[in-house]
Amino acid sequence: MKEIVAVVFGFGLLCNALLFVPQVLAVWRKKTDEGISLITFGGFSVLQVIGVVHGVYQRDASLIVGMAASFLSCGSVTALTFFYRLQRLKNTA
Repeated sequence: MKEIVAVVFGFGLLCNALLFVPQVLAVWRKKTDEGISLITFGGFSVLQVIGVVHGVYQRDASLIVGMAASFLSCGSVTALTFFYRLQRLKNTA
């Protein structure tokens, strides 16, 4: 039963990662940071890195893979937002 819960948990984390993909695509296509909270996505990214580290200490592959996938997708939003924000601020200066 414990292994079934671990698999379902890992699947849930992968689904969580997929929830960030539409935001990544929207920021990428629009080439703007407007409407994106850098604090929110940056905070999510930090929490996901902490989750990966916790998974390593717990030797929990589901947690490691799921949180790493979430970090990859959420971190992409964070990085694109940061990039476009710097570009926008540079162009207004």
